[in-house]
Amino acid sequence: MPPTLASLVHHSALKLTVRAGKERLDTPVRWVHASELTDPVPYMEGGELLLITALKLDAEDADAMRRYVKRLVGAGVAGLGFAVGVHYEKIPEALADAAAEEGLPLLEVPRRTPFLAISKAVSAAIAADQYRAVTAGFAAQRELTRQALSDGPEGLLSALASQVDGWAALYDASGAVVATAPEWAGRRAARITEDVERLRDRPAPASSVVGGEPADGTDGEDRVELHSLGTGRRSRGALAVGTASALGTAERYAVHSAIALLTLVTERSRSLYAAEQRIGAAVLRMLLAGQPDHARGVAGDLYGGLLDAPYRMMLAEAASASAGRARARGGADADEVDAAGVEAASAVLAEAGGDLVGGFVEVAEAAAARSGEAVLVVPDGERRLVVLAADGGAVVAACTRYAHTVGIARSGSEQGTDEDELVVGVSAPAGPVAAGAAYKQAEQALSVARRRGRVLVEHEEVATGSVVPLLADDAVRAFADGLLRALHEHDATGRGDLVASLRAWLSRHGQWDAAAADLGVHRHTLRYRMRRVEEILGRSLDDPDVRMELWLALKATASATAPAGE
Repeated sequence: MPPTLASLVHHSALKLTVRAGKERLDTPVRWVHASELTDPVPYMEGGELLLITALKLDAEDADAMRRYVKRLVGAGVAGLGFAVGVHYEKIPEALADAAAEEGLPLLEVPRRTPFLAISKAVSAAIAADQYRAVTAGFAAQRELTRQALSDGPEGLLSALASQVDGWAALYDASGAVVATAPEWAGRRAARITEDVERLRDRPAPASSVVGGEPADGTDGEDRVELHSLGTGRRSRGALAVGTASALGTAERYAVHSAIALLTLVTERSRSLYAAEQRIGAAVLRMLLAGQPDHARGVAGDLYGGLLDAPYRMMLAEAASASAGRARARGGADADEVDAAGVEAASAVLAEAGGDLVGGFVEVAEAAAARSGEAVLVVPDGERRLVVLAADGGAVVAACTRYAHTVGIARSGSEQGTDEDELVVGVSAPAGPVAAGAAYKQAEQALSVARRRGRVLVEHEEVATGSVVPLLADDAVRAFADGLLRALHEHDATGRGDLVASLRAWLSRHGQWDAAAADLGVHRHTLRYRMRRVEEILGRSLDDPDVRMELWLALKATASATAPAGE
């Protein structure tokens, strides 16, 4: 505690006597200042004990003393010390009455007590208080460090809440609550997530003070301090500390120690992160090489749990904007999303700063941190990465939501963008022995996502869907046009309708009567036309491969000329 007027009055060596304002002796004293100016207020900061001898004051003028004391009280002076036996043998009644009226503590200083002795006493008390605060701060730092090493962030938060006599909460990079202490603080922490998100948008380190949930048993609000965690461009989390009043020096030391320790926990060193990346890449190579036992041995505790249960393999790629603009043609993820949904999704893109693949990684790692799941993230070239995550877990769900949000924002954009777009392919559930197959499935789904203008495609969609949409490719259409060109040229001369006849015959699986009925011609006419098709193409319709290629060519050209949405 800082020195107070009461502690000075009880100081046996100073011999001070209270003449007015005894009800306010618990007022802290920030410093001691001696001044004989008739108006010392311009040189005061507030909280001082002012010492005077009334050299230039008419201390017996009641009006003058009322004005003088009122000015001191307005400036926040803690108290007034009057030296007797110098210019006045005792404190004039005018000054004593004015001090009593304003409630200003008035202390009588005997002649044998020099002002310097009072200054030294206050200075020594302030220094002792600061030493106690620093000592308590170091003790708090040791306790926080011990708790962080033994019980992790949860133990650290518990110790911090005890140190500040309040509550504490930890948020991840997305602004979600990770842990609170005590447990009842969870609701309070959740109320200020919007403030945490605003803090996240500021370069680290950043801090702010906000209001929170009304404290139990009080009419006021908690004073909540928010501090960002991390050293990079974007914060890796945030710490909230709620107390009934402003933090003292010792509490401030404890909070700063907690920030440093949590930053070490949430912001791993680059060398450690690079080492984990290398281990992850080695584990993935072993899985793809068909060596799951070796992969599990290398993974150890870092990724071992991930290889003991079904997982999903996700391939995320930064596709060029021009390639991604097929999204405007169809397959949009947000056809029925309102304007508010599009606006909210666009905010996600703005937050990612154009690096949608990087945002995908952050979402995956944040979800893993919140849920305690293991996740393996490995770069696969400059513009692609591989993610292994537990099937049905929080990481896969979070990544799917993120991709859907990106799709909403892109679909709601009326104009193209020069930024790269995100494309994701997801495998079916697989185990360690099927890693190679899972990679191929994810790659196939990624290819379909590109073709369909989708942000994310799961392999199950490819397996249960139709092959026809896959024909929407320039190379396939070029093949189809070349295969059918001679027939189209024949029909253009008005010498028959070979293309329509071929389509009807193939759709009826070579049944002459049914196909002829569809065309409204005699079956002999249809037989003649099919012979002409064979003559023009130089290929036999008895060959099933020829029939398959012709049918796919007809479907490809039909999808190319069909109106959008059909």
